[in-house]
Amino acid sequence: MNDDIQAKLRHLPSVSVVLAELDDDIARWGHQAVTAAVREQLSLLRAHLHQGKKPNFAMAVILNSVRDSLLRESRSSLVPVFNLTGIVLHSNLGRATLAETAITAMSKAASGATTLEYDITEGKRGDRDSHIEAIICELTGAEAATVVNNNAAAVLLTLNTLALNKHVPVSRGELVEIGGSFRVPDIMSRSGCHLVEVGTTNRTHLSDYSDAIDSDTGLLMRVHTSNYRIEGFTKTVPETDLAKLAWAHRIPFVVDMGCGNLINLKALGLPHEATARETLENGADLVLFSGDKLLGGPQSGIIAGKRSLVAEIKKNPLKRALRLDKVTLAALEATLQLYRNPDTLASELPTLKLLTRSESDIQAQAARLREPLATALGDSFKVDVIAVSSQIGSGSFPMEVLPSAGFSIRARQEEDEALRTLHQQFRELATPIIGRLSNGALLLDLRCLTPEQESHFIEQLNDIAP
Repeated sequence: MNDDIQAKLRHLPSVSVVLAELDDDIARWGHQAVTAAVREQLSLLRAHLHQGKKPNFAMAVILNSVRDSLLRESRSSLVPVFNLTGIVLHSNLGRATLAETAITAMSKAASGATTLEYDITEGKRGDRDSHIEAIICELTGAEAATVVNNNAAAVLLTLNTLALNKHVPVSRGELVEIGGSFRVPDIMSRSGCHLVEVGTTNRTHLSDYSDAIDSDTGLLMRVHTSNYRIEGFTKTVPETDLAKLAWAHRIPFVVDMGCGNLINLKALGLPHEATARETLENGADLVLFSGDKLLGGPQSGIIAGKRSLVAEIKKNPLKRALRLDKVTLAALEATLQLYRNPDTLASELPTLKLLTRSESDIQAQAARLREPLATALGDSFKVDVIAVSSQIGSGSFPMEVLPSAGFSIRARQEEDEALRTLHQQFRELATPIIGRLSNGALLLDLRCLTPEQESHFIEQLNDIAP
């Protein structure tokens, strides 16, 4: 260390001297956190000096840096965003937005003691599934039901219970991989059963299943293909036929529905998707589906069907590891209650409200917001209102799209770097704006921007550096 650096370091205050100026901050954040922030800042200043930079050793500058650091550390990394990607049920952005009644129920459950596993009538230990089992059975026609923390857990628990060390025939065309490299064969292996691939990728016949059944077969399974479709020269076996085959061999028929659905979506102008009730009526002994996709509730996995099978599943020790907490149960129950009134469901359940927004409504919103957006971005960017196509997302209807409207933002000098910088600035806002880059433009689909969010969307545009 040369003499010049040593001389400058003498002007750097000690940790104790800086801490003496931070009494209020210590009271707020705690002595340990503030001390760590001070040491980090002083270490950074020393490093800058050794690098030949000219750091500012003024006490006011150091104190501001320490306070900024403490504020950054205190902020949650889980923050609300504006989902303008065009994917309504975006797996990376939290999927379904909960209904107000579900949010209220979660808050009440979290605020104190509840009857999570307490039977008020009998005055003894109860079953946490009792809060949702009756309504699931009402809505699906099932004899019994139980819930776990997601649909993958529902598949794992069901297979581990009913087919441990046994064979499970599944069509090759249903061996899907979903987000995060999650594969059906992997979860089957972890469950302790043995996958038996039947048929081909595009065509599977009833005889393929029949030939695969032996004394070691635990159950037949149908898996929803979720995020892709095979079209053209194809063949799948109807659920009713698989149910009869399973019945003839005295083994359960299980249908992993993936996203799950409880209502006639075509009545709302959406593509058809089989309901859990229809699948059970087709002969399935159990249906497995998510609570946080089309259902519009919190992350959860629902298992519904025959009482004897559900009872067996609930006895599996894994059930305890996969069960729902009181807050999630409260949200799921409140969401399911909304389904009891089909006339108001689309207006009260955010997922259906967003999926059924009219194209004209979204176009009108785009017209209102174009000028404030263009003004905030300045002359460097061109903002156009365009027609776009929204996707439902989370593996639901991969081939179907919903007509929507939004913005195409292009750099006037056609500079990719300028567009990428703007995209980053959007993501760094207090409420990040998440769009998508496509063909030299930043696209913002407005389907998921509610009218109530417009004022905040416009206000924070002032934070974008021109």
